[in-house]
Amino acid sequence: MWGVAGHLSRPTGICLRPRPERRRGQTRFVRTLSRLFCSSIPLMAPAAVSAAAGLPRVPRLRSFRNSWALAADPIPVITGYLDTYGDTVGLHLGGVRPTLLTRDPGLIQHILQKNHRNYPKSDISQGLARYLGHGLLTAEGNYWLQQRRLIQPGFHRQRLATLTELMLDVIDECLAPVVAAARQQGGRVEVPVHELMTATAFRIIARSVFSSAMSEDELQRLSRLLTELQAFYVRTLRQPYLRPWLGLRGQYGHHDRLAAELRQLIGGYIRRRKQQPGPAPDDLLQMLLDVRYEDSGLPMTDEQVLDEAIILLVAGHETSANGLSWLWYLLARHPAEAARLHAELAAVLGPRRPTFADLPRLPYALQAVQETLRLYPPVWMVDRRAARDDEYQGLRLPQGTLISAYLYGVHHHSALWDEPEVFRPARFGPEAPSPPPYAYLPFGGGPRLCIGQQFALTEMQLVLLQVLRRFEVEWVAQPPVLMRPLISLRPRHDIRLGFRLHEKPA
Repeated sequence: MWGVAGHLSRPTGICLRPRPERRRGQTRFVRTLSRLFCSSIPLMAPAAVSAAAGLPRVPRLRSFRNSWALAADPIPVITGYLDTYGDTVGLHLGGVRPTLLTRDPGLIQHILQKNHRNYPKSDISQGLARYLGHGLLTAEGNYWLQQRRLIQPGFHRQRLATLTELMLDVIDECLAPVVAAARQQGGRVEVPVHELMTATAFRIIARSVFSSAMSEDELQRLSRLLTELQAFYVRTLRQPYLRPWLGLRGQYGHHDRLAAELRQLIGGYIRRRKQQPGPAPDDLLQMLLDVRYEDSGLPMTDEQVLDEAIILLVAGHETSANGLSWLWYLLARHPAEAARLHAELAAVLGPRRPTFADLPRLPYALQAVQETLRLYPPVWMVDRRAARDDEYQGLRLPQGTLISAYLYGVHHHSALWDEPEVFRPARFGPEAPSPPPYAYLPFGGGPRLCIGQQFALTEMQLVLLQVLRRFEVEWVAQPPVLMRPLISLRPRHDIRLGFRLHEKPA
């Protein structure tokens, strides 16, 4: 490895060229690979992690040996590190990059809220802008604050109320083929729930952003592009040692072309919207086109509108699709909880479909969603970088420190939650004790709390209610259900469940 990749200078942490004696006989290909490797892995000085007095560290060799396991299934590896070394630990990500990993809610609150100005997103998150643009998810500093203030009104309660009927219509459209198939098969059909929930959530956000003008082929192509770009980006993060090989194989260029196709597809629709005559639809795209900056009175540029529309599509369906998939998995495994939800629904709604005003009268539905997001948080890891030297309870955090906040680990911490692996929606009930600060972070925390939090919660409750109005959801024997943590936490493989029609469908 050293002959190809070079070596690290212990005093400086700089990736150096291979030692002269190792270069003899190297081919031009190997020398090129060496230069690519050295330039493709950003390294901070070791002091950025190691200077913290007493901070336990995962041995670098162990980090490197576990790099393939980390790439394939990171949650057991990360949890194992923290169980072994403590709630905050230093390690080399993929055996290469110095990182401070934590599931300490106090430290997480410090970086996300109390001293958030000192902790912008790291270049790990910033690298996502290469594929998704500079929208709210990837923007930083004053520009992020300006955009957040501009877009926030689009997610206020009043707009959510107007979007409820749209959401219900899309849900009914997506469930109609399932209902028809169940009737043809004697009242029961097996459903790949992640596929169904992804299609439903993507159509809800696409309809909310673009009204109904996007074709089915366009929606499917958008979904495939976003999934492929996300999977490739996560691979480059977890396996940084593969970056030179991916570059030589043309994978960066290929995915840059996919990102360009994504921008062309959405950008073309935005241009057509601006040119169309007559009254404009009341959707989130029109909101992006109509808003004006307070200081200048000017609208966003076309490029800014495009960036924000892409982010809305990505963030607006990932959370809900994955959360709903896990919700159905949990309810199928816990029929008593599903029965309680059926009883609440029957008592409050009877045969009619829900409205936005009904949601506060269906508290157990919200609690089931909240508990699902605790067990399977869509935002399972967030990263920040120390802009200046800092300290937290005696832990030195030098400038440049990369901090990965392990939110999944916080949600499953036995010191913070009673029986954390148990699905218990009542823990979010009015009589249950409140969790400690920053022990529950399904949408992140601090000023950068997800702007679409209420949108996602509303959507998930409506999908839950509309499915339960029609079906009993039943467990189907299948291989173990595993997680696939990408940018968000999704099932590794689809989950097949039985959907049995009620005797008298609503």
